[in-house]
Amino acid sequence: MSSAAVLPATPGRAHHLPAAGLAALATAVLAGLPAVLDGVGALAAVLVLQLALVLSWVMVARMRGATASLVVGTATAVAADLALVLPERPELGGLLAVLAVGFLVSVAQQMLRSPRHHLVDSLAGAALLMTAVAALAALLLLGRSDEGRLVVTGLAAGAALVVGHLVDQVLPRPVVAEGVPRGLAGLVLAVLAGAAVAWAARGLADLGPYRSLLVGAVVAGVVALVAVAASYVAVEAGDDGVADGTSPWVLTVVQVVLPLAAAAPVALGLLTVL
Repeated sequence: MSSAAVLPATPGRAHHLPAAGLAALATAVLAGLPAVLDGVGALAAVLVLQLALVLSWVMVARMRGATASLVVGTATAVAADLALVLPERPELGGLLAVLAVGFLVSVAQQMLRSPRHHLVDSLAGAALLMTAVAALAALLLLGRSDEGRLVVTGLAAGAALVVGHLVDQVLPRPVVAEGVPRGLAGLVLAVLAGAAVAWAARGLADLGPYRSLLVGAVVAGVVALVAVAASYVAVEAGDDGVADGTSPWVLTVVQVVLPLAAAAPVALGLLTVL
């Protein structure tokens, strides 16, 4: 089946506009709360994103033992945040213990349910979920060292998401993944938007013009690429009828929060080096 035949089955309005709107809201939360409430605001913003992803991913991935999976995912998110908030000198490596314990608990939870249908799929979904919520926690280290850097990262990532979806709403060409309404034009413009926003907000993080452009472009590039993968997940889940009987917003949340999670440790590493 050609991409031209597939695209009409995935309306751009339903796919892109809600994601663009939610991305703008997530950006306001991620960049606004730390600026207003300092460290508490950063923790609140990250926790909101984590809990939204936990709830949505359990539904989208059709994880068996959904209630227990929600509990494990929520506990992992809270533990990851505490591992980076409570220590006097937190390190990203502290998340390894959280992930190890979380995965063991998830394995036990899946093995104890009966019948054990789709065991491997549920474990894979749990592993990805825990990795994503732990990655979002990396934003707390950015906010702890310099709240301005967290704000700039949030603005660059949010700009990439919003611009990418709005451009693909109008011109999803040339198609970068068959069956997904995402185009190369949106991908390129998303990276440029992230770099431009980071450059404009460079004063918040005490970054020079060249460093801010580099950080914005890299963060936006990661966000844009993972956003394409998240769109593929949303289209496939919609075709499988995942959204039937559930809010269609669960797919939108995955489209927005998953790219933010992928960009968080990248931004932390890059800003640490720079």
